Amino acid sequence: MTVQNDVHGQRKKRNKVMPVEEAVRLIKDGDTISTSGFFGSCFAEEVAIAIEKNYLSEGKPRDLTLFFPAGQGDYENRGGNHFGHEGLLKRAIGAHWGTMPKLYKLAVENKIEAYTFPQGPIVHMFRDIAAHKPRTITTVGLGTTVDPRNEAGKLNKVTKEDMIELIEFDGKEYLAYKTFPIDVAILRGTTADTDGNITMEKEALILEVLAMAMAAKNSNGTVIVQVQRLAERGTLKPKDVKIPGILVDAVVVAKPENHVQTFGTDYNPSYSGEVRVPMEAIPPIEMSERKIIARRAAFELRPGHVVNLGMGVPEGIASIANEERILDQLTLTAEPGIIGGVPAGNWDFGAGANTDAIIDQPAQFDFYQGGGLDIAFLGLAQADEQGNVNVSKFGPKLPGPGGFIDITQNSKLVVYLGAFTASGLEISVENGSLKILKEGKIKKFVKQVEQVTFSGKYAISKGQLVLYVTERCVFRLTEKGLLLVETAPGIDVKRDILKQMEFEPIIDGNVRVMDKRIFEECPMGLRAEFA
Repeated sequence: MTVQNDVHGQRKKRNKVMPVEEAVRLIKDGDTISTSGFFGSCFAEEVAIAIEKNYLSEGKPRDLTLFFPAGQGDYENRGGNHFGHEGLLKRAIGAHWGTMPKLYKLAVENKIEAYTFPQGPIVHMFRDIAAHKPRTITTVGLGTTVDPRNEAGKLNKVTKEDMIELIEFDGKEYLAYKTFPIDVAILRGTTADTDGNITMEKEALILEVLAMAMAAKNSNGTVIVQVQRLAERGTLKPKDVKIPGILVDAVVVAKPENHVQTFGTDYNPSYSGEVRVPMEAIPPIEMSERKIIARRAAFELRPGHVVNLGMGVPEGIASIANEERILDQLTLTAEPGIIGGVPAGNWDFGAGANTDAIIDQPAQFDFYQGGGLDIAFLGLAQADEQGNVNVSKFGPKLPGPGGFIDITQNSKLVVYLGAFTASGLEISVENGSLKILKEGKIKKFVKQVEQVTFSGKYAISKGQLVLYVTERCVFRLTEKGLLLVETAPGIDVKRDILKQMEFEPIIDGNVRVMDKRIFEECPMGLRAEFA
């Protein structure tokens, strides 16, 4: 702890509050920095703006390594996009890049070394770095793009160093992710006292702030925390403190516009657990391919299920569950740490309303990786004849896997949701039958995916049940590939399915017609079936 002597020779704690310009000068050329944040929540925007401004005006700091767990940005200028300048970074390691186009542009153009790791191993690496453990060991990533037998998480040609190793214990394969010191952790909270104790009462998430602070401090590094407001020393409740002052070196009080709750919402007290909102506030989904897909997927739910919902189409599951009055029979979760309630979508993804608990992200991934999820609903961007799924790389676009690999490899049941084709698909529902008015330009069921974010072979080896749900049909993963198990009423298999795929699925005599209730305007009556 930093101390100083008063006039009587007594030791007293130093006031750690300082202007943001002074705080960012603590970052040196070549440092490895880590930033907290998930999508638009809990990112220290004021500090990131100051780092960018300092670099553009003075050329410092430069040649940084950025180590971040999840996508932190708004797809335009905020969040990690502030680091998207040649020379500011020399290397970046993260789970999800898609919200930071200025950053992944540097990776695509080979201007920085770039890696993508699964989100769970990254947040666990902070704990292992704090404990001076040389590796984070897990099965997460086997058979996928991060497996050393594939790309080893490397995103471009200039990235040479091997950061992930294949090892074996007791005849079982694991991946070992190399840990390294953290020079600067850049975090965010709500309130700080002058000793640097930090609370997070108005934040939507807690994330990995404690683990990241410990990783930096035990690396002899620096911890900078952006907050909304200050409190007098000794006035914060001990149980509310999420980052103890002994770990904090600098506190920055942000301007209100740089400390919004999420990049989509300035402040919603239901996200921070301060109030509960009526479930009637969740709007129903209009009939569309998204609603059809979410409705069919909802038939896989069972009372008591612990559920994860991914971004995009899977977000509609919460709305369907609310329409069907079964939300109280389920526990919905999201990887950054929310348990219960209703996960938010769009720019607020990762936050949640009416939650039962908001825990730290490393603990949530402990739960996920240990098999705590009964069912996971994830997006379907691209699938191939082996059942592999790609959501992490599409030509020059590098969204990265985020928590996708952790979730899909460890959930008891995985349901992939997505339209059968992309870019221009138009449908209609008439008299309970589905009609394809205009086919999408892009086929999503391809001969071979561009990158393996989910390994069908690995899933089969674990005996995992996997479904692929679209608006016109449902496939199930088998040892021989994708088996067609259901088609929508009104769909012609040859015209609407086989001709829109790059491979031939398995078809036997047991193909069923999707439940007709899916294509009707009224609720499907799932509540009665849950009884």
